[in-house]
Amino acid sequence: MSGAASGVVVPAGARLVLATHNAHKVGELRAILHPALPDLPEAAVVGARDVHAPEPVEDGVTFEENALIKARALAAATGLVAVADDSGLAVDVLGGAPGIFSARWAGRHGDDAANLALLLAQLADIAPAHRGARFVCAAALVTPDGHEHVVRGTLEGTLATAPRGSHGFGYDPVLVPRGQERTCAELSPQEKNAISHRGQAFRALVPHVVAALGR
Repeated sequence: MSGAASGVVVPAGARLVLATHNAHKVGELRAILHPALPDLPEAAVVGARDVHAPEPVEDGVTFEENALIKARALAAATGLVAVADDSGLAVDVLGGAPGIFSARWAGRHGDDAANLALLLAQLADIAPAHRGARFVCAAALVTPDGHEHVVRGTLEGTLATAPRGSHGFGYDPVLVPRGQERTCAELSPQEKNAISHRGQAFRALVPHVVAALGR
């Protein structure tokens, strides 16, 4: 292992770093990349936790800006090709909110139950025909030499009046994808990944990752 910046440790063989501390998400990105890069070793794709990278302040006002902030910081700290995403729920009658504030809608970051309860309370009197919403994900790629590319994926749907399902996280128990009768939390992980906003964004980013790793 070698240090790319103060406190940052780059594992041997690492070529791409994803801005997440979630090992499952790193595995998901590896799986999405595999068809295009079948010879890419598993050790070549690592997460922010693996490199001990500090987390930047996400002070952008759009999903795209926050994704770029994270990817730029990782690329600068590690010297690796960096990928980051920022995602959330956009509700039509709330003017696109909670949006970039989705993870802390109720005030404390990552309190899924409180965020969900507040959202449902705010929409309590909204008729089914006006409960349109979508999950949005912006995924950004930044290379150490300054090349940048950002893509967006969306999952359109409507909001249920009460949580349903035990899979997923965040607002998954209340978003019913268009064409479905089940919420995202009632879909299997495989069903959800096939249509998810995050899966769409990362699949769209794959050709740019392939090009960046060949630079």
